[in-house]
Amino acid sequence: MQFIADLHIHSKYSMATSRDMSPDALWKWAQLKGISVIGTGDSTHPQWMNELREKLEPAGNGLYALNKKFRTEDVPLLCRADVQFILSSEISCIYSKNGKTRKVHCIVLSKDFEDAEKLNAALDKIGNIRSDGRPILGLDAKKLLQMVLDASPDSMLIPAHIWTPHFSVFGAASGFDSMEECFEELTPNIYAIETGLSSDPSMNWQLSALDNIALLSNSDAHSASKIGREANIFNTDISYDAIMSAIKTRKGLSGTIEFFPEEGKYHYDGHRNCGVSMEPSETLMHNCLCPVCGKKMTIGVMHRVAKLADREAGYKPEGSPDFKSIIPLAEIVAESIGAGVNAKKVTAQYFSLLEHLGNEFKILLEASTADIEAASTARIAEAVMKMRSGDINIAPGYDGEFGKIKIFEKIKKSDNLGQKILFK
Repeated sequence: MQFIADLHIHSKYSMATSRDMSPDALWKWAQLKGISVIGTGDSTHPQWMNELREKLEPAGNGLYALNKKFRTEDVPLLCRADVQFILSSEISCIYSKNGKTRKVHCIVLSKDFEDAEKLNAALDKIGNIRSDGRPILGLDAKKLLQMVLDASPDSMLIPAHIWTPHFSVFGAASGFDSMEECFEELTPNIYAIETGLSSDPSMNWQLSALDNIALLSNSDAHSASKIGREANIFNTDISYDAIMSAIKTRKGLSGTIEFFPEEGKYHYDGHRNCGVSMEPSETLMHNCLCPVCGKKMTIGVMHRVAKLADREAGYKPEGSPDFKSIIPLAEIVAESIGAGVNAKKVTAQYFSLLEHLGNEFKILLEASTADIEAASTARIAEAVMKMRSGDINIAPGYDGEFGKIKIFEKIKKSDNLGQKILFK
């Protein structure tokens, strides 16, 4: 069966994360979004693990379900569906290798609490896993991979948001130029990578080295309403083993749901303090230095992909799954009615759509123009159709600033000097 999974999120124990990140809230929002399998996030954190043990119960398929006593009835009828959890975590590895400081974030998936706790016991001997839901450890990413394999053959390590400048395998500031440089002889145990918000599969197809690796997309959400902003579409049984098999073989992985990559925080090069945003060609003309202050600019994902690519843009490897780019429904509603995304009338219209048509992914990807218009307005229906066709306007993100995306309003690159955002 076809279902949607978001495998990488965070809990309320991670830095700069909303207090609403609880199993109950994730269960509710997964239904609102249309997500069948949601990562727990932060399964290295002892307090979060205690809460997960209290509120989750084995579903009999290597996944977990929310105990009925913690479920609420405030989910619109057409959105109600089974939601299962997969034990997941993100670990920040900061270490020195080949004469350079490396900062690599990795996702770990575990089949059960016992496997997760075995890995946690090993990590606890290396550093502090209690201070942050995403622990920062002085640990070589290759060594972490070996520890994951030692904890259980059922566990999997997936390099996270692989292009992010500061914290990833291919990051311009602290990464590597190849998987082999990072993981050496253990590289065959890397079956998938997470493309991150600032890149999409088409950008990653430019690297032939990734042809035999599954391209996954996840939200990396820090608040419950942000889950599913990127996600994976599977066509297989809903079970831990089936998901792992689909990732390893790429059979049963139907595609991904994506941010428009320009909206990601690190798509373009730039220097946020000076409001400078540039395409790679412009950056090179300035020797990668900010033209305002002279300091080194943050090299973005678009630039880094181009540097490591061995193919032209537009190439698609045979058999590669397709992807769909979306704008969150609340943002579409907000622009369509001319209000802030957190305005009461936006929230009311958002939930009215869900009550009449079902979950958010169904509305964004499947609902007809006529049905959306009947449940809301002609302008909202038009906005969804324009999103589906890619008829949008974006000022690309850079140096930690999300891109500015509009459907009806024309914008230019210089418009993206936006404010800081607390929750990713």
